[in-house]
Amino acid sequence: MRKTITAAILAATLASGCASGPTFNEAKSSFVATPQGQGRIFFYRTTVAGAAVQPSIYLNGDVVGSAVPGGFFYVDRPAGKFEVSASTETENKLSFVVDPGQTRYVRLDMSIGLFVGHVVPRLVDDEQGAKEIQETKYVVEAPKK
Repeated sequence: MRKTITAAILAATLASGCASGPTFNEAKSSFVATPQGQGRIFFYRTTVAGAAVQPSIYLNGDVVGSAVPGGFFYVDRPAGKFEVSASTETENKLSFVVDPGQTRYVRLDMSIGLFVGHVVPRLVDDEQGAKEIQETKYVVEAPKK
């Protein structure tokens, strides 16, 4: 009985930290076209490992969203150079370029830390990103400051 209750509490805790919007496939028809001269950057996290760790995601120093387990969000930005960062007890960064009309995919991976897990942004190729993001859920939130 005690194991059943513990398992139920653990499952509820994990579920409460996960994305709960529509899946990418359900939401993609509502996305507006990428504005002229801009590119689109998708951020997504496929794993629920470390569900309690959901740091803000920064793009060129501005908060654009959070690393929600099983979730995705996107931003449209003028073509150029970008730096993505996420920090818990350490800061992890990723730099890349976006061309006009280009779509980039940044997977937010988890790694083990000394006290808490770390979110590590990784640029993935279009084919892999388009495949991995399919079952993640749209996180519509106001960015944290």
